[in-house]
Amino acid sequence: MLPMPSNEELIRRVPRLILGLALFGFGIALMVLADLGLSPWEVLHQGISRTTGIPIGTVGIITGILVLLLWIPLRERVGIGTLFNVLLIGIVIDLTLWLAPIEPTATWHHWVLLIAGMLFIAVASGMYIGVGLGPGPRDGLMTGIGKRGVPIGLARGAIELTVLGLGFLLGGRVGIGTVLFAFGIGPLVGWLLPVLTISPIQGRRAATVNPVIPISDEA
Repeated sequence: MLPMPSNEELIRRVPRLILGLALFGFGIALMVLADLGLSPWEVLHQGISRTTGIPIGTVGIITGILVLLLWIPLRERVGIGTLFNVLLIGIVIDLTLWLAPIEPTATWHHWVLLIAGMLFIAVASGMYIGVGLGPGPRDGLMTGIGKRGVPIGLARGAIELTVLGLGFLLGGRVGIGTVLFAFGIGPLVGWLLPVLTISPIQGRRAATVNPVIPISDEA
């Protein structure tokens, strides 16, 4: 694991980590309710959910655990933020969808939910990445492959196209929201990340990733 920060650093960083991950899950849930298309990993999660009947957030948790197993041969190090990421986002997604009122009907309702979801995810990404407590499981998979000589962009593209295609075949929702997310979330996170980043933990660099990558890591 990554070195555990001091108690003072944990008190400073963990509340922001938890809030960021909760907002991330809430943003994903809004995009699910918008029904205009999801990010690649969420398309996969939704496809598996529709096929098996398992709630989409729970599918995300299970997928996150399986992805973490791939970290072992890649020798990626888990941080406390990684563990929170695996569990908290999926719980918030399922809870939000369970508590949500009836699904939207008017077209503008769908667009409001989509845009709000993307904004929540962008802010949340800046918050949880900026605390430097460890990347999400899917981000770590991409950066771990990148350390083996594969360009990060190629690793990300190959993985996300694969999960997107599989999710689509399983019934996950691909649409305009998928496209907007792919092209819009990176610039949004890139703008917000410097504003929301806490100074690096003393003794090691903050665990940040390319702001174009965390996108829907669940992140």
